[in-house]
Amino acid sequence: MSESELIGHIYDSFGSSLRRFIQSRVSGKHAAEDILQEAFLRISKGVSQLADRDRLEPWVFRIARNAVADYYRSVGRSQQRDALVDPVEEGNQENANLNGEVIEWLPRFIDGLPESYGKAVRLYVLEGRSQSELAQELGISLSGAKSRIQRGRSKLAIALKACCSFEMDRRGNVIDYEPVKRASRVVNR
Repeated sequence: MSESELIGHIYDSFGSSLRRFIQSRVSGKHAAEDILQEAFLRISKGVSQLADRDRLEPWVFRIARNAVADYYRSVGRSQQRDALVDPVEEGNQENANLNGEVIEWLPRFIDGLPESYGKAVRLYVLEGRSQSELAQELGISLSGAKSRIQRGRSKLAIALKACCSFEMDRRGNVIDYEPVKRASRVVNR
């Protein structure tokens, strides 16, 4: 599919849902139309750089979110944060948060932790064991288990931040992320 065909496909597939998405975040039909035009301008300029066409829909809505945020920055409104994605009814893709996607990454990141921390975090976070159960299973004191969990979670947070830059909504949900551009992504152990 050529770039112009892809842009036409994007407009046909996402035009009306992008319009609703933007209209739900700004007051005024004219402002929403201006933002929609800006979003499609950005899409047409950036489509040649789209690496993964399987992620077309999230990419398109990320551009729309950024256009809305830029609009609020340009008019200096204090409600900018409220205009960004809020979780709504389940199944509405354009408003869904990305928590589930990031959670799917956790086992791989936990495997990258030093073994003692990785095991503690895996048992506590992924398997839902209590701190006292964890202490018994690992043969350490309760305070030792708490310490391992805390240090392991801290190392996990460092690894996630080394991987990606996350954008969160006011409720702490992941609404967007971008890979961090670095020469290497090695976690200090």
